[in-house]
Amino acid sequence: MRLPGKVEIVEVGPRDGLQNESHPLPSETKIELIERLALAGLPVIEAGAFVSPKWVPQMADSEEVLRRVRRRAGVSYPVLVPNMKGLERAMAVGVSEIAIFGAASESFSRRNINCSIAESLERFAPVCEAAQGAGITVRGYVSCALGCPYEGEVPPAAVAVLARELAALGCREISLGDTIGVGTPAAARRMLEAVAGEVALERLAVHYHDTYGQALANIYASLEAGVATIDSSVAGLGGCPYAKGATGNVASEDVIYMLNGLGIETGVDLEALVGVAWFISERLGREPLSCVARAMGRPNG
Repeated sequence: MRLPGKVEIVEVGPRDGLQNESHPLPSETKIELIERLALAGLPVIEAGAFVSPKWVPQMADSEEVLRRVRRRAGVSYPVLVPNMKGLERAMAVGVSEIAIFGAASESFSRRNINCSIAESLERFAPVCEAAQGAGITVRGYVSCALGCPYEGEVPPAAVAVLARELAALGCREISLGDTIGVGTPAAARRMLEAVAGEVALERLAVHYHDTYGQALANIYASLEAGVATIDSSVAGLGGCPYAKGATGNVASEDVIYMLNGLGIETGVDLEALVGVAWFISERLGREPLSCVARAMGRPNG
């Protein structure tokens, strides 16, 4: 199968990347991170999460960040919302896109969001209805698409069923996440084939973690399958607290380097993105986790 000529990158660093960081960051740093990513050409930047600050303290200032960030024309700034309260908070700061988060594993759903898969869909239904009524686009996340820390391998059929249900709720796009980073290209292809039987490929995105160093290979397999939307995180920020040895999301700059080599258009300036990777990593007191950022080094020296 021919690879897509153009791919949309969904930058998840400011939300999924930072949410598990124990080092507290000021709002000013998060705002600068988002604005730098937009200047580098990222078309979609997940900017925050309207969740309980008790459980995700790093996202406690999402309202302030969304109020103060200078939104660039043509760039989307989605936020994660878990329930109606979160949606109301998001709407108060003028968001135009939200994301909801489900799991293909019953055990993970119960331990992560404290309800069954069926109950999570019931919770999301009014959120989706209210968002769409307000003209807000909804994205759906499916976690544990290639493995669960409690149940092991997750059947592709289970992923397909949840993706179908999220699409039925009105999610414009479904992001399939290898939450603990255990997937391989063959497993990714099997999963995508199953999901594509329920949801059109044009509505699917992939979200791979690099725990076992398979993320880029999985992305390539997904491109071959026809997927043209990829989630990634600048500097490889993030990870899953449930995955032993997890090294985080696949790094945006590593993905862009590969796509550039394949002749696939993204609209992202790789050198500028590497600069952003060094900026946020230095604020966190470490080097970037990505191979490309380390290989290219700090800009201007």
